[in-house]
Amino acid sequence: MWKGALVDRRGFLRAAGIGFAATLAPQSLLALGRSEAVYASGFRAPDGSYGIATVTERGEIIDKTTLPGRAHGMAYNSATNRIVAFARRPGTYAMVIDRSESVEPVVISAPEGRHYYGHGCFSPDGSLLYTSENDFDHNRGMIGIYDGRDRFRRIGEFQTYGIGTHDLAISDDGNTLIAANGGIETHPDFGRTKLNLDHMEPSLVLVDAASGALVQKHTLPEDLRRLSTRHLDIAADGRIWFACQYEGPRNDLPPLVGHFARGEALAFVSLPDDTTVRLGNYVGAIAINRRERLVGITSPKGGNAVIIDATTGRVLREEHIADAAGVAAGPHGLAFSSYDGSLAGKKSPVAWDQHIASLNCD
Repeated sequence: MWKGALVDRRGFLRAAGIGFAATLAPQSLLALGRSEAVYASGFRAPDGSYGIATVTERGEIIDKTTLPGRAHGMAYNSATNRIVAFARRPGTYAMVIDRSESVEPVVISAPEGRHYYGHGCFSPDGSLLYTSENDFDHNRGMIGIYDGRDRFRRIGEFQTYGIGTHDLAISDDGNTLIAANGGIETHPDFGRTKLNLDHMEPSLVLVDAASGALVQKHTLPEDLRRLSTRHLDIAADGRIWFACQYEGPRNDLPPLVGHFARGEALAFVSLPDDTTVRLGNYVGAIAINRRERLVGITSPKGGNAVIIDATTGRVLREEHIADAAGVAAGPHGLAFSSYDGSLAGKKSPVAWDQHIASLNCD
């Protein structure tokens, strides 16, 4: 299920069901009724607690669910209408929320010796959940496999053939998993400290979703070894777009965005130098509007949001957004969120976390 997908309010209610609508306050029903799009995002409330919210493009919160701790990324499956919030690295929980049934959320815990990297994805039919994980004692990235038909019992795992695995995506046909191996070694004993900046190993990997076999691996050239490959999205034609965070000298101007397709070499987008500077050599999120062939990226470090033409690679628009965080496809173009509580330019009473997800019911 592609992360840039969009849902209209009627589609969302149809998938969520009457039971979900009955739980909403009149104000939330009114907000949903006049919305064009619905998103999900992790948040921090004014009292310091954490949760995940369903929110309209107007910044109006439809409903909220409390989380055990701070979230990072999310996954959504329209076939089952389930949302998963993943703990921020090095967290050990993921919470599955079912919008179509009045059931308690399911909390998944990472197995001993592992922590979650903050991202994951569903198989297209929602029967499997894949999570990016750190096998920290063996310094290797792993993909955990959980059974969506059995309360997300862990049933297996695959290698990611790299280290520092961060974002994880799946092809539309469900046959191929794509892992962004950031190449940075971490261990929970040292919190979020990066342990190998002098010998990073970033890579982008395609893995067979049935067998776990390595299909394709792209390592970055030696002069870009300090470029951590972190986030992914997939275009309508299957092209994989990726975004990077640079761990080298601040005065360098590395490429921060690129793309590839199966069987192709990596291709980087030549952003203007001024744009790279304004991004602070750091892209925190990426999303594609498939219908309009747009790529959106954000940088909380640079306070910048950029829209790129997916066909030409040309920068179409830049916007200064303080603490720019998430990006997702919008009714028209792309929607951006920030840590200070804005979404698509509208303020909310909570602080949004790093990512937002469009909820797809197509």
